[in-house]
Amino acid sequence: MDQFNYRNGELFCESVPVARIAEAVGTPTFIYSAATFRDHYTRLAAAFAELDPIICYSVKSCGNLHILRLLAELGAGMDVVSGGELFRASRAGFSRSGPYDPGKIVFAGVGKTDAEINEAIDAGIGWFNIESEAELANLIRIARERDMGGRKGEAPVRAALRVNPDVDPKTHRHTATGKRESKFGVDLERARSVFAEFGRNSLVRLTGFHLHIGSPVMNLDAYVEAITKTLALIADLRQDGFTIDTLDIGGGFRADYEGPGSPSYADYAAKIVPLLHGQGLRIILEPGRTISANAGILLARTTFVKHSGDKEFVIVDGSMTELIRPALYDAYHFVWPARPGVGFVPDPRGKDIRFPGTKLVDVVGPVCESGDFLAKERALPPIKRGDLIAVFTAGAYGFVMASHYNARPNAAEVLVDGETFRVIRRRENYADLVAAEE
Repeated sequence: MDQFNYRNGELFCESVPVARIAEAVGTPTFIYSAATFRDHYTRLAAAFAELDPIICYSVKSCGNLHILRLLAELGAGMDVVSGGELFRASRAGFSRSGPYDPGKIVFAGVGKTDAEINEAIDAGIGWFNIESEAELANLIRIARERDMGGRKGEAPVRAALRVNPDVDPKTHRHTATGKRESKFGVDLERARSVFAEFGRNSLVRLTGFHLHIGSPVMNLDAYVEAITKTLALIADLRQDGFTIDTLDIGGGFRADYEGPGSPSYADYAAKIVPLLHGQGLRIILEPGRTISANAGILLARTTFVKHSGDKEFVIVDGSMTELIRPALYDAYHFVWPARPGVGFVPDPRGKDIRFPGTKLVDVVGPVCESGDFLAKERALPPIKRGDLIAVFTAGAYGFVMASHYNARPNAAEVLVDGETFRVIRRRENYADLVAAEE
């Protein structure tokens, strides 16, 4: 459960009315609930506790340093996909001299540069998730040049090969990654030849597999199929004398965009844990949006209400530059006023809520693009200039995908913890927009 609830007709994050945050910080603003981050992480860890997994939070979903530290304090590792995300993880405390073990970092991504690879080796990360033979050959070359096998203090690099089990996760085409034609990983048949060529290399220890079939994945049987296929491949490779000791099953677990009803962590675990129990494998999970999505909202303020023909537009100061998912994916986010008035409190939140007195409107931003919208054809209570609008389930792929298009400074980020809140990223100003150019 998340900690965004209406009390007496007013939206609260934990024990703080969001209107108070708007008064103090302005809008648009991302508001996160610390309690929700903690709850989601601990529930997931408890569901998979039998496997004692390493849970590597996906930095790309919501990478604020304060969020990373909050999760690290609970025991999380980090899943990074770029040198910049590795830098964030290091700044959050995952370093050789920091409080958190950099060995709990996994580094994925199809286009790692030589500089990024060297940075990751220097940082002492746990695993490279390898996407192709060319990447693996390049990693071995770099390890050889660094004399990983001989220079004092340079331990051999660990790697896991990402495989595509050709499973349809039945999610959006832009976030499905487990099909054979995906740009990520190699197919199962090709994986055998990769191990035949590189599986006994002494500089890069290829002893694991990485799976990530897409996100969000509500079809639990897709995980069963993917893991079952991969376990069969592991058994065959072990029979051939290869050491396979790690299986990273990725992420992709649910987030409640459309309201309650998606699978619980216990539902995922009930399908996955029996398959992996007793397999002699170190298990890694890479949760992202399932931890962060429902832990955040985007709070915006209405600037105008406009009528055009039969259409009514609610124009707010939040836009596709803060939350691009609706424009990019036609993604659904529940949208509702922060103070909707008597008789208009949704319980629970979800699609197709209709109250008497609501009307269909489009909620749009000020960006000069016809595709700049946050919600279309939504039945909302009467809205007037100055009203606060909350866009829910915005904690994942919100701020991290923000842009400066139309020269718009980035929004502020605020973390609520119980009865208190604090700014964890200040709102940008115009000077920030040109700072790198002067």
